[in-house]
Amino acid sequence: MGLDLSPLELQLVRRTPLFSGLSPEALSDLMAGAAVQNAPAGNCLFTQGEPAEAIFVVLNGWIKLYRITTGGTEAVIEIFTRGQSFAEAAAFAGATYPVSCEAVTEARLLRISARHLFDRIRRSPDIGLTMLASTSKQLRLFVRQIEALKAQTGAQRIAEFLLELAHCETGSCTVELPYDKALIAARLGMKPESLSRAFNRLKDHGVEVKQRQAEIASVEALRDFAERERADIMKAHGADD
Repeated sequence: MGLDLSPLELQLVRRTPLFSGLSPEALSDLMAGAAVQNAPAGNCLFTQGEPAEAIFVVLNGWIKLYRITTGGTEAVIEIFTRGQSFAEAAAFAGATYPVSCEAVTEARLLRISARHLFDRIRRSPDIGLTMLASTSKQLRLFVRQIEALKAQTGAQRIAEFLLELAHCETGSCTVELPYDKALIAARLGMKPESLSRAFNRLKDHGVEVKQRQAEIASVEALRDFAERERADIMKAHGADD
């Protein structure tokens, strides 16, 4: 691909939902217009209203998307970490970025030129159809996440957030967290003090937070806890009905 990507990073890009449906040849063709970008903590990648000239895949670190409200406060829209892509919708629409983007921690990203992407889609429409299908799946996933947040306890929200970030299906696992836990609270629709209480509750289920890491003693036990919480909530809602 002509990029300074490690084998693990290359595998990460291939597994990204946006590209997972592409053939190796099509992905290699797209990567010809890509570059690796290293961003220090606090670096602004783009600002709200700028032309959407690229899409990004996070190779390492944490990225936040945010808007400045009319009152001058910052509203976090979403946070992303390794293996996740962002800015697709704005790039596909040929529009401007609707949010600003900042590296929360030191980050490493794959930046793909929107112009190069459009050129390849014009040459091979199947690439566009495959990526559109992947983007549609992601949108449905985000909608389900928003709906689920309204019916979850704080501890369940964090448990599922950690499970989403865990790179193992069984056994113990260590999950990297952003420095600013207020970002996690914003991502999960919680107040920072509620986040702390929820993390304390998860200690009884094998989760220990140490600075930037959440150590999960058993992924299976944490998954069982989240499922029990979900079942209890559904039972309670059924009783209310």
